[in-house]
Amino acid sequence: MPESVPDDNRRQVLYWRLLARLFDPEEQAGLESASLAVVEDIGLPPALLDPQTSVDSIVQRHPELAAEFDGLMVPDADADQAPGTDTDTDTDTEATVDESVRDRAAEVRRAALVSKVLLNVFSTGSGAVSAGQLSRWQSDAGWLERALGSRPGELRAGRGTTPDTGGLVPGLGPELGAIEADLVRRMHLREVLADPELAARLTPSMSLIEQLLRDKSNLSGVALANAKSLIRRFVDEVAEVLRTQVEKTTVGALDRSVPPKRVYRNLDLDRTIWKNLTNYSPEEERLYVDRLYYRHTARRTTPQRLIVVVDQSGSMVDSMVNCTILASIFAGLPKVDVHLIAYDTRAIDLTPWVNEPFEVLLRTKLGGGNDGPVAMAMARPKIAEPKNTVLVWISDFYEFDRSQPLFEGIEEVHRSGVKFIPVGSVTSSGRQEVNPWFRERFKTLGTPVISGHIDKLVHELKTFLT
Repeated sequence: MPESVPDDNRRQVLYWRLLARLFDPEEQAGLESASLAVVEDIGLPPALLDPQTSVDSIVQRHPELAAEFDGLMVPDADADQAPGTDTDTDTDTEATVDESVRDRAAEVRRAALVSKVLLNVFSTGSGAVSAGQLSRWQSDAGWLERALGSRPGELRAGRGTTPDTGGLVPGLGPELGAIEADLVRRMHLREVLADPELAARLTPSMSLIEQLLRDKSNLSGVALANAKSLIRRFVDEVAEVLRTQVEKTTVGALDRSVPPKRVYRNLDLDRTIWKNLTNYSPEEERLYVDRLYYRHTARRTTPQRLIVVVDQSGSMVDSMVNCTILASIFAGLPKVDVHLIAYDTRAIDLTPWVNEPFEVLLRTKLGGGNDGPVAMAMARPKIAEPKNTVLVWISDFYEFDRSQPLFEGIEEVHRSGVKFIPVGSVTSSGRQEVNPWFRERFKTLGTPVISGHIDKLVHELKTFLT
């Protein structure tokens, strides 16, 4: 492309090609050739225009580009400020013009890189998907998350918030999850799992785990072993993230009737200095300490009972997985007695396996409808001391025409002193629909439905247990 072509036109060529490719996968010769000329003119590799080439491959061949992808789509705080503020001299004017030219050239380069990562993530074609294609897409999605200022996997897993992208890609997290779920559905998963080499290329994700849980009864032998390995890897990864959010939880108030242990780690240095200031000798510039003060660490603890009731119908799989793992983490805290119940049209007590979320997930059966009163009948006998009990109920609350009986049971339990926490979803998307009939009544009851990031549920539980 001739050097005389304005940079604004070059940038438009690249973005027009991106839009054309997203809405029509067929090549448009004019846009392709013009885009190739632009990319070559600005010194970028032509592979940026190849939809079959992953960002990983490009970065491996051109490692200097890795830094350019990081934060690529995060708005520049200074972008709206006009370059150059002093125009009193010709020199300043020339500097301003030069900087403006450089900025336009940088925007062309940015357009080429943005187009690459967006096209690889959002143009997924149709038909069957191989394990390699899924793995490549997951890697490219990770680069897109890095371009947005997030850690790879953070948005798709709901473990972070979508950064401010200037309105460029609003609601990206849910869209990435939907695309990944579609790719998993298009993959011949049973055949892939039966091949250890192909199965090893899979990266655990919520979409993949959902498919594995739905299909586990149809798997056996090597395929079942590989499925279990993927589920366990995912459980361990999510548990590690959630554990860091919960580990600072302390149970009970300080018990000052118990003398503090006189060990170095409990030494209250600030209080010790303050209480001994009268012993300071100005002449010697020394502080004589005649008494050490220690912090109280003993706590009054009352056993707390946490009852988690999880709707295992197909629409609640992400919440079920997250809350099952979360329940196991809280079960590891001192003085917290955790019980776990899963239900659809029947209820099953999973408390014996509450410390093993992997085993819990293998015992669940996704699908079916909702019969909340059946689960309530199993949960109610577990309430021994209402004021020391929290009942977390995870569901979309769409019942088999039995809304009133379930709500009456919940209302009775709540009024007995139980801390009731209704949860509609615990993902970053917040898309989970909750029965408006229940939503309004829970709000009136003073127990509004929690929906959104799992941090909200962690906060509620920590508040009750501290």
